[in-house]
Amino acid sequence: MSPLKHLSNSNEPIEPEYLDHFFPPTQQRTYISALLGRGGLTRRRAECFVRLWAYLLLKQQQELGTAQPESLTQLYPTEGFVACTHREASGLFYGHKDRGSDRAAGMMVDQLVALGLLEKRFDGQSLCIKIRPLPELVTPSEPAKPVELKPDIFNPRTDAIPIASLIAQTYIWATKDESATPQRIARILRSWSQEYPTCLRVLRRCDNLNPVGIAILYPTAGESEEVFFRPPAKSFYLTSNVPSDPVKMAYPGDPDCTSVYVRAWYVDMAFMHPKYLAEFLKDTQETLAQIQADFPNLCDIYSPVIHPLYEELRMALGFQRTNEEHRPWYWVYLSIDRYLELDCDQVVKTIKIGTAS
Repeated sequence: MSPLKHLSNSNEPIEPEYLDHFFPPTQQRTYISALLGRGGLTRRRAECFVRLWAYLLLKQQQELGTAQPESLTQLYPTEGFVACTHREASGLFYGHKDRGSDRAAGMMVDQLVALGLLEKRFDGQSLCIKIRPLPELVTPSEPAKPVELKPDIFNPRTDAIPIASLIAQTYIWATKDESATPQRIARILRSWSQEYPTCLRVLRRCDNLNPVGIAILYPTAGESEEVFFRPPAKSFYLTSNVPSDPVKMAYPGDPDCTSVYVRAWYVDMAFMHPKYLAEFLKDTQETLAQIQADFPNLCDIYSPVIHPLYEELRMALGFQRTNEEHRPWYWVYLSIDRYLELDCDQVVKTIKIGTAS
């Protein structure tokens, strides 16, 4: 049955399977490409969000009295909340695929809420969703001017809040811990910068000086090195509600400090360009050399990888998996000597940046 015949009766609701008729895939891809510049939003999430957005607008047209939904030429915020079941969302996200379920669709909706794209609530009987205003997508913007970036030391007075928001946006979807707020993260970052300023580096815009990347290279006390041989989640502190840090920082000159814990290493998706990535990797090399001068026996790097975006980079740099959980979190290891020998410009040439899903 054609979409138009199906909807000839004004009481007949639109079905997810007919979305492409009213909002063609070519138009969907335009919005998906624009959304990929937002931190934490992979292509797969962008696809689901755009399809859900268009579907809610079509449903709202019917609810506001339109007998038959009109083809959409552009997307705009919904007028309040629109009812949408997990089954409808599943049809939108996975309609033509073998995988996917109502539960999986619900989890995807929760991720989109966590990324600040949606609001949701229950009206007592069903799930209702509202699209949050996204001015950069609704109003055509002027062509962006090239932005130059530079590695820099973390400034606790100006960088703590924007970096805390970037970390929260990137990693909280994995921990699902609502207590890991930007306010708490900012407080921890400021504390670490007072203890050992060298361990925090940012990638900073040259025009407005805003930070768009963070590297936390945490020299670990010898008594805490056991965490690198336990499940990674037992070491989380920034994005958890653990009252005290399970990993203690070593102090300059400590002969028992042999390990650096990379507690965060992330560049905003909008700036994931080979040039900037290579510069930040080289800055990390220089910073590790400085830390090694303060800790004479430093030789190991450990990092918990929980974001699929960095899997290819992890392999290109030579990090090896060690301990892992039954979740997408695992420890990786590389000797500092090997990392310092890397040609970072050549490393980034071997990977495809920004294709994670």
